Formats: sequence, structure tokens, C-alpha cells
Amino acid sequence: MRMRLLLIFFFVLIVCLGLTVYGKKEIAPHLHEYWPYDQGLIVKSVPHPKGTEYVSFGSYGSETDWNDPTHILPLDYHQADGKRIFYQQCVWCHSDTTPAGPSNRSNVTPTPPLMNDGTLLNGVSDADLQQVIALGGAATGKSAMMPPYGKSLTPDEIYDVVAYTRAIASPAYSRPSHWSWASWEHGAAKK
Repeated sequence: MRMRLLLIFFFVLIVCLGLTVYGKKEIAPHLHEYWPYDQGLIVKSVPHPKGTEYVSFGSYGSETDWNDPTHILPLDYHQADGKRIFYQQCVWCHSDTTPAGPSNRSNVTPTPPLMNDGTLLNGVSDADLQQVIALGGAATGKSAMMPPYGKSLTPDEIYDVVAYTRAIASPAYSRPSHWSWASWEHGAAKK
């Protein structure tokens, strides 16, 4: 029985090797149709048009500046995750356009702020923004139209939405001078 299994194994192995050799003879002469010889195996640099911006090395994504479509904003890990959540949950009320077309922002009273409105949101602390997102507008003295996301988003995801808000702010957001990395614990600001 063992000898029979061993013979079957070697037979299958020899057939597979034979098919591989036959395939190489059939395919090798035609590789130039798929991979031109002048390309070689070395990637060549491509000149970029002047004035075009590119995402920096080490970023996790990018966002086109809402006010200047020629400007690309690089996003770190938390900002990129915040962008993902924003386009799933927030875009319908905090942007003028959505991937599906116009947003619902103009139909909501009072009109929700744009997520990139730095003149309004830059003056609000990260902790306060996180609280509004988690508890909703009614619980924080804002519009009751803002639903609470504390049960559907984790604290880290809420932090990521705030990080994305800071990344796309216009005018650009700058952290207060008293801010430090030591003041952050698990994505939530300590007071």
C-alpha cells in the first residue's frame, strides 16, 4: 500500500514538473508582450509636473483640502481612521458634498458646522469635541439634531474623528502651547 502511494506521489510530481517545463517553453518566448524588454526589472523615476503635491512618506492616507483642491493633506494613522469614520457617519451633516452627491446639511436646523471650519472648531478643546461626539448635542447644550455616538464608536474612534477634524481645519489648527503628549491617555484628553 505504501509503495503504491509513493508511486502515485512521484507520478503526480513528474507530471507537474513536466507541465511546468512545457509551460515555460510556451510562455517564455511571449513574455515581451506582457513585459517589454526596455522596462527591465528596475523601476525608473517619472518626472512629476511642477506645483503638484504628493502625500509624504509614512502617511496613512490623504485628504484633498476642501478649500483648495490642488492642495493634498497627508494624514497619519489616527487622522486616516478618523476620515474613514467621518465618511461613514458624519459626512451627511458636516460637509456640503458627499461621495453620493449633496449632503443633508442644508436641511438640518440649526445648520451643523462644516467639519473643517477652523474658525469655529479650533477654539474648542479636544475633550469638548470628544464629549459632543460621544454624548450628542442635546446632552452638551448643542443642537439636539447631533446624535450621540458614544455607544456606536469606541473612545479611540472618537479621538480619531477629532484628529481628522484638526488635520483638515481651515484655518489650520495649532495645538495650545500647554498641550503635551503626556496629557493623553488612551486617545482621550485629561483635564
